[in-house]
Amino acid sequence: RIDFAGTHRVGVRHRQTGLTLTLVDFNAADGIILGERGRVALVNDEGDEAASWGFAELMEHWARKHAHAVYVPCRKRTDAPLAYRYSASVRLAQEPDFLRLLTAMANGQVRYDPGSKIENAAAARSQTKARSQFRIGAANIGMVYAQVETVNACA
Repeated sequence: RIDFAGTHRVGVRHRQTGLTLTLVDFNAADGIILGERGRVALVNDEGDEAASWGFAELMEHWARKHAHAVYVPCRKRTDAPLAYRYSASVRLAQEPDFLRLLTAMANGQVRYDPGSKIENAAAARSQTKARSQFRIGAANIGMVYAQVETVNACA
């Protein structure tokens, strides 16, 4: 089994993968996309792209998946037995803003956290499971949504 994992941030070379997350054709200072070929890319030291995600596809997916999101804070107990406790206060997030997302990536607040793997990598019939996730800390979700409201879910 081969795992591809590890947090990647824009402009920072990942020590284990040797890849750097980049924003192609995005001006972070002005918050604008510079061309229709804009993308998020993982590049090696020579500038070759190992993977990329076009802004158009990401924008469509982001708007659809995050149009109305609910963030539920929780605490994890790590001693036996493992348990979770969820807060009654939740955060309702609306109006995802793709330019804000790209700006938060450029500023290091949003990171790429892959969890891809190849099972039976040496076999003729290997199995690949790709999982690409971009993550942001709960305290920073207001950076990528136009509207965030905290409400008591039990009221």
